[in-house]
Amino acid sequence: MHRTVSTIFVAPPAEQQLEALGKPLRTLLAKRLLALRSIPNPTGATKVEGLEHLYRIREDSYRVIYVIRGQELLVLSIKCSTQRDHRIGS
Repeated sequence: MHRTVSTIFVAPPAEQQLEALGKPLRTLLAKRLLALRSIPNPTGATKVEGLEHLYRIREDSYRVIYVIRGQELLVLSIKCSTQRDHRIGS
């Protein structure tokens, strides 16, 4: 039996990342996030090792990181999984 969540919160950084995407991809990701209400850890979701209640899912080339706390789901990050960080000192 799957546990359900009653509320989905999107952290400000994740909201900015979502808003920066094109409308078709933004719509696709929004639908995927809403589906997490009924099945917060669907097939394909990966528990982040070493961090309790933290999961990641992939949609197209994007990775969504979220945490489940009781009846709440908090989206922390939405990033392209093929991007490389080229900043000096990273």
